[in-house]
Amino acid sequence: MKLFGIKSCDTCRKALKTLEQAGKPVTFVDLRGDDFGADDLDRWLSKVDWELLLNRKSTSWRALADSDKEDMDREKARALMLANPTLIKRPVTETGDEIVVGFGSAQQATLLG
Repeated sequence: MKLFGIKSCDTCRKALKTLEQAGKPVTFVDLRGDDFGADDLDRWLSKVDWELLLNRKSTSWRALADSDKEDMDREKARALMLANPTLIKRPVTETGDEIVVGFGSAQQATLLG
């Protein structure tokens, strides 16, 4: 299991701690590090809708120019998320072929079940 997130993100830290305490082997990958790239994002986009991955509630989203937010589609969202990984809703957890975005109660049930 791989958990992609940002070290300073409270939700990512909670997810990592919860999974480890449940005995789930998990590897943390920092979205801002060298271990994250286009291949990862493309793999996610092949299984999850881009609108689920793009975090429009983030401070990174609010900081974007209005022109960057207009006429959003899959390719534009992909480019923005690659250029600024903090636009990705966190955490993103890979378990085999499954991609789980976020760490709400439904996602926790999926990952811990």
